[in-house]
Amino acid sequence: MKRNPRAIGASIRNFGLIWPIGQAPGPALERALRSRAIWLEVAEKANIWLTQNGSLHLAHQADEMAVLEEFMAQNQNNGYECQLLTSAQASQKSKGVKHEGLLGGLWSASELTVDPREAISKLPAMLEEQYGVAFYFDTAINAIEKNKLQANQQSYQAEKIFVCSGSDFETLYPEVFAETEITKCKLQMMRTAVQPNDWKLGPTLCGGLTLRHYAAFQDCPSLHAMSDRFDAENPAFALWHIHVMMAQNGLGELVIGDSHEYGKALGPFDKEEINGHIMDYLHTFAQAPDMQIAERWHGIYAKLPGKTEFIAHPSEEVTIVNALSGAGMTLSFGLAEEVVTDIF
Repeated sequence: MKRNPRAIGASIRNFGLIWPIGQAPGPALERALRSRAIWLEVAEKANIWLTQNGSLHLAHQADEMAVLEEFMAQNQNNGYECQLLTSAQASQKSKGVKHEGLLGGLWSASELTVDPREAISKLPAMLEEQYGVAFYFDTAINAIEKNKLQANQQSYQAEKIFVCSGSDFETLYPEVFAETEITKCKLQMMRTAVQPNDWKLGPTLCGGLTLRHYAAFQDCPSLHAMSDRFDAENPAFALWHIHVMMAQNGLGELVIGDSHEYGKALGPFDKEEINGHIMDYLHTFAQAPDMQIAERWHGIYAKLPGKTEFIAHPSEEVTIVNALSGAGMTLSFGLAEEVVTDIF
């Protein structure tokens, strides 16, 4: 059940990346890889565009290359499908690589890309046709009591109820969320127009800022020195929690972002200053034929600091699942399988 006529929230306002490389080794990486396998299956069944394009972390500074080398040394047998590349090898992986000053890169074959706007719009029809799932859009849940849901003037009954309300965690069970440190995160993103002459980016590209954003790299000794350098060069990176990636969707558009503002009352107005910092940094490691921006937007998701999910059972019949903290495309399918298996 969903209060809107269609999905309009964070699930369609993201890169569309399934990103195992960013997850810490162990349960998070295993969940990401399981989600990846489910995405491959779902995309085929629902006729969703999906590309197994991988990812490329580019190093244009010595401290960035050091982090990549340390990551590889620490994770030889942890389940990542990675390879260190020389500058020449990295340049051959993508036409979008900026060659000047390039020291090398980290290639990972595990990452997927979908267009979230297309994927999320097609999933309900596939689930309805192939599995008999009933969807109720334009249906706002007002209250839940044991195994009964109240929506407008209608009442529904279910054996088990899952509350997955995303950034709207004030409406149902606010007392449960009040006991946590859950907050909201606002991100700003952009899209270019379709690239000319069928130009292909290939792997999703990112630079040094991304290394300090994801848990997978947190134990690399050189990360702190690299992070200090970024803070000295541009304090806005830390102020707005900016890291920069560039992906390409099936239409040929480039998807660029993003930033992270945290708080319970995030303003509706985007900051062009943030977009400027994102684009300026992007130009240090990536290039494309047409970088003119055609769309700008923001998304808001639930964030629980230091956690990859929040699960609670306010009653025997109800399970709350929330706060995948910006990794919903990467982790949600795997987490859903775990939660449902555990309950049933």
